[in-house]
Amino acid sequence: MPFTGDILKYRSLAIIGMEKNTGKTECLNYVISGLKASETRLAITSIGIDGESTDQVTRTSKPEITLYKGMLFVTAEKHFRTKRLTAEILDISRRSTSLGRLVTARVIEEGKALIAGPSDTAWLKEIIEDLPQYGADLTIVDGALSRKSLGSPTVTDAIILSTGAALSANLRTLAFQTKYTYDLISLPETSTLLQSKLADLDNGVWAISKDNEIIDLGITSLLNIEHSGKNLLSHGSRLFVPGAITDKMLNFLKIQKQIEETEIIIKDFTRVFASPESYYSYISRGGKFSVLKNTKLLAITVNPVSPSGFILNSEETIRTIQEVVTVPVYDLRQINN
Repeated sequence: MPFTGDILKYRSLAIIGMEKNTGKTECLNYVISGLKASETRLAITSIGIDGESTDQVTRTSKPEITLYKGMLFVTAEKHFRTKRLTAEILDISRRSTSLGRLVTARVIEEGKALIAGPSDTAWLKEIIEDLPQYGADLTIVDGALSRKSLGSPTVTDAIILSTGAALSANLRTLAFQTKYTYDLISLPETSTLLQSKLADLDNGVWAISKDNEIIDLGITSLLNIEHSGKNLLSHGSRLFVPGAITDKMLNFLKIQKQIEETEIIIKDFTRVFASPESYYSYISRGGKFSVLKNTKLLAITVNPVSPSGFILNSEETIRTIQEVVTVPVYDLRQINN
């Protein structure tokens, strides 16, 4: 089965949907099924509810999550009670979500379950780090681009991105938006020296001199970048921004005389909240981006069917997106059929 073998190189994987109904749950089931025969012990969790037979927003049918004997899963108490499988409880969290405490369990007899995991990524990271003590070799997290911090390398080691007609029924727009996310995930890493120097900085804006000296620019907020950022590049053309990258900052930088030498270093791709137009305008003028650590994107899956019933041509969709990315692109429905 395509790309499932690559997953075994990692300890954790996020399956991120760019929009609801782009096929991430189908992708999750595909991965679980593909790894069933391996000796890898899988653990499954999610941020938000997943595994429901009907999408609670669009009211369209959704594939349920099938869990096999020996798999581990983490879900809220409310959904643990409604599971359609036999499981052994391994742990119950002290903290609660809106759906109750989190139950960590091992599947005894296979069946289906709703998966609703922790309410924030810090808690998710703790769960991923704890699951190996129960025998997990690989933890898979079901998420969404609205919670793209799931794809941060500080949370998971690798990503599969799910896109499709639910994001846009216009193929050109769909390919453009998918490429933008792909480009962010693919940003290059900065030097090992700067990775170690910058890793613990969480606020402000920092200049990096030619000698790799880290200089606090005293800027606590980028909201008034036009005023506070007048001397932004006075110590060199490289900047480290631990927080969010916005349109306002990129629009300010792209009109500076040093734009062709400017490089913004960020912690990872999840920190970019700028529009594609602002991002590409900054890049086209010579501006650069790098990250402290990048995330491995394994594949992109496409669902050519939208909840409204509009259907894109599968082969054309795959071909169009494949032309603008270097990772493999699949329609899993074609593979499964």
